[in-house]
Amino acid sequence: MFYSVKMAGDSTDKKDLDSAGKERESRKRSRSRSRDRDRKGSPGRDRKRHRSRERKRSRSRSKSPDRDRRQKERDRDKDRDRSRKDRERDRDRRDKERSKKSRSLSPKSKDLKIKKEKDLKKEDEEEDDKKKEKANPLSLEELLAKKKAEEEAESKPKFLSKAEREAEAIKRRELVAEERRKQLDEERKKRRVFQDIGRKMLEDPQERERRERRERMERENNGNDDDGERQKIREEKDKGKELVAIKERYLGGMKKRRRTRHLNDRKFVFEWDASEDTSTDYNPIYKEKHQVQLYGRGFIAGIDLKQQKRDQSRFYGDLMEKRRTLEEKEQEELRLKKVRKKEAKQRWDDRHWSQKKLDEMTDRDWRIFREDYSITTKGGKIPNPIRTWKEYSLPPHILEVIEKCGYKDPTPIQRQAIPIGLQNRDIIGVAETGSGKTAAFLIPLLVWITTLPKIDRIEDSDQGPYAIILAPTRELAQQIEEETIKFGKPLGIRTVAVIGGISREDQGFRLRMGCEIVIATPGRLIDVLENRYLVLSRCTYVVLDEADRMIDMGFEPDVQKILEYIPVTNQKPDTDDAEDPEKMMQNFESGKNKYRQTVMFTATMPPAVERLARSYLRRPAVVYIGSAGKPHERVEQKVILMSEGEKRKKLLEVLASGFEPPIIIFVNQKKGCDVLAKSLEKMGYNACTLHGGKGQEQREFALSNLKAGAKDILVATDVAGRDYIHRIGRTGRAGKSGVAMTFLTKEDSSVFYDLKQAILESPVSTCPPELSNHPDAQHKPGTILTKKRREETIFA
Repeated sequence: MFYSVKMAGDSTDKKDLDSAGKERESRKRSRSRSRDRDRKGSPGRDRKRHRSRERKRSRSRSKSPDRDRRQKERDRDKDRDRSRKDRERDRDRRDKERSKKSRSLSPKSKDLKIKKEKDLKKEDEEEDDKKKEKANPLSLEELLAKKKAEEEAESKPKFLSKAEREAEAIKRRELVAEERRKQLDEERKKRRVFQDIGRKMLEDPQERERRERRERMERENNGNDDDGERQKIREEKDKGKELVAIKERYLGGMKKRRRTRHLNDRKFVFEWDASEDTSTDYNPIYKEKHQVQLYGRGFIAGIDLKQQKRDQSRFYGDLMEKRRTLEEKEQEELRLKKVRKKEAKQRWDDRHWSQKKLDEMTDRDWRIFREDYSITTKGGKIPNPIRTWKEYSLPPHILEVIEKCGYKDPTPIQRQAIPIGLQNRDIIGVAETGSGKTAAFLIPLLVWITTLPKIDRIEDSDQGPYAIILAPTRELAQQIEEETIKFGKPLGIRTVAVIGGISREDQGFRLRMGCEIVIATPGRLIDVLENRYLVLSRCTYVVLDEADRMIDMGFEPDVQKILEYIPVTNQKPDTDDAEDPEKMMQNFESGKNKYRQTVMFTATMPPAVERLARSYLRRPAVVYIGSAGKPHERVEQKVILMSEGEKRKKLLEVLASGFEPPIIIFVNQKKGCDVLAKSLEKMGYNACTLHGGKGQEQREFALSNLKAGAKDILVATDVAGRDYIHRIGRTGRAGKSGVAMTFLTKEDSSVFYDLKQAILESPVSTCPPELSNHPDAQHKPGTILTKKRREETIFA
């Protein structure tokens, strides 16, 4: 079966081969006939063509070169036709040879041969098409169509294989490496040029001349020009020399020879000294010049005035010296000696106060001292401030405690308030938050308590404490308690804090055990006094810390009620004796008979605070540190205006910018405080909250975590700072610097004016133009009212 199929295939192959051979033979016959017709043309026609060609050639010789060019192109076309015909003949010959071989080959080899022949035909046809395309220029429509097809092909996405992508990557890498190599070469060339320039600048002039001469000689010998050009230059030089020689020989012209300077010859230096001038004029009129001396204030124009003044003073000094007698000279020496001594004493007295001892300080030095620390005082007979702890006459046990607590140098409020407190005078201290006010009122109190006998202190413990310190908030009271325990515990002085949020019975038990100092908030202290847990029979020291804040929070009636519980028998007389330092010191050292001393510290001085001070303070000494109520000079204040929806995003940007903890974020509502803290916790920040809705234990826990570093962010309401001044005062404390950033919206327009003024007064802050140019920041709210427009009558 298989054999029969094979035979059928062989018969079909033979038929195909026979048909293909017949077609080739017919093509050959047609080609040969056309050639014979071309060859057999009429002889007359051939002669005419030959004559016309000769005429054309003769005409073309006399005509323009354009015709020659056209004739050349025609000849070139004919040559192409001949070469094409030759190729066709070769192809026919090859086909004949292949057909002969195919008859003797197997069927499979015949199929392969046929395929190869078809491929060769296709290649030949493609070559012919290409040549035709090259010979015949494309029309404009074909060019546009071709361009359009190329653009469409380029616009289609081309998917590259892995090998193609690797090849492209290698090409790009080679290009980048080549560019980098070029850049390095350019930089190396620039560096080399720069080094050459620097070497030439530092080169000695003589060495430079030698080098230039050497280079010139090398250029002449081995220069970049061709030998022919050098030869021409030499010939021109020789001709010039010949002309010069002829002129010298026959015309008598002598050329001045140019002097050649040798390498060892020095250049002429134009800078010369007057001492080198040898042209001395021996005429005495010019030799001994007279110095003109103008009486009065006249001077010669064109000459240095200072030099004329020096010469004039020297002239008159020499003249007076010649005329003086011996006694006058001695008197002048004594006078000059006294002047020098007086100037030396003045220089000694004008030293800075830091270079003087305490007993050498003058009133001028103390005035400069107060100016250096921005201390301003008001009131009669105020003592001098403290320079250092060791210089001041404090008891040794107090100095030891101060040193243990780490107080190296006193702060400005401590320098002035402690000496006033040790004189038993009432004080009003106006200072910024975080300025060391706690130690300023604690140290005089501790000094006085330690002067009392310990037995009397224990026996009279049922009479109440010696001192009451009032604070507006629990947090501030706890802060004062920490400092008081730090100072009082080594001295055996007991302290009790009476604040809300803690069991009243526990506080009453501690009060019955006895204490010297009570730190309290106004509300809880009134509660304790009314329930007879505490009496103030021996209280002689009252401190109102942050009095302006207590007034703002509505504690003024409570403060007045507390002061009514204190006996009036120990009040100071409202006379000049309250300002006499000697009498006040005697009373301070008298022990139990000490006058009641009231100390008030505040950051601002509103009218309510002044009213309270006039009611309960006797001839107080007022101490201002810096400017009352002004922001801290070390706190940089920033303000950003935005919408309500942008606050959260901007806060996260600020936290991500790299501020070092601890960070306090103030909000206006308790609910917003908790929500913000929870969202910050979810984002990975350690945050805690502090507001009025928290219990006392929760508040203490939050503050202790922030201080210990367990929490980085505290989100708080106005419990931690009631207004802008106190809020920014939470940073930049104890000599450190800080940053306060405020987010404002259009709803906060009522505070724009005050905020702008606070930022403008700060030396380290700049007010943004959005706030400074805002209409609501141009005037205080309520001061300028918009006037109603009058009714206008228009007459037509």
